[in-house]
Amino acid sequence: MTKIVFFRSGGVFYGFEEQGHTGYGEAGEDILCAAISSMTMLLINTIEVAYASRVDYEIEDGDTRIRVCAKSALPEYESDDYKRYAVSGIMMGYYCQLSDMLEEYGDYLDVSVQDKPYEG
Repeated sequence: MTKIVFFRSGGVFYGFEEQGHTGYGEAGEDILCAAISSMTMLLINTIEVAYASRVDYEIEDGDTRIRVCAKSALPEYESDDYKRYAVSGIMMGYYCQLSDMLEEYGDYLDVSVQDKPYEG
């Protein structure tokens, strides 16, 4: 099972951590794992390139753990409202997409939210 915990501060999504394999299919042929990986990289690339914002991420293959944080989603770190809304919006969109996927893939995914301040 892949567990994904989203980080939120003051109602604003600013990051997440994914851990584990979904187990939906054989390694290398798991379409659910591939979908999650693709969405994660789309999010990282969009924040870095399209929104010209820094996103900190760690990928640990051995532990199958990915941690992504973008402090530019938070008002205490980013004064540009448009950039802040864009970054937090894509994070929230990813949360909504994964939550929708729970209906069909609930045996392979666990999605939750943790309210905690950004620890940069």
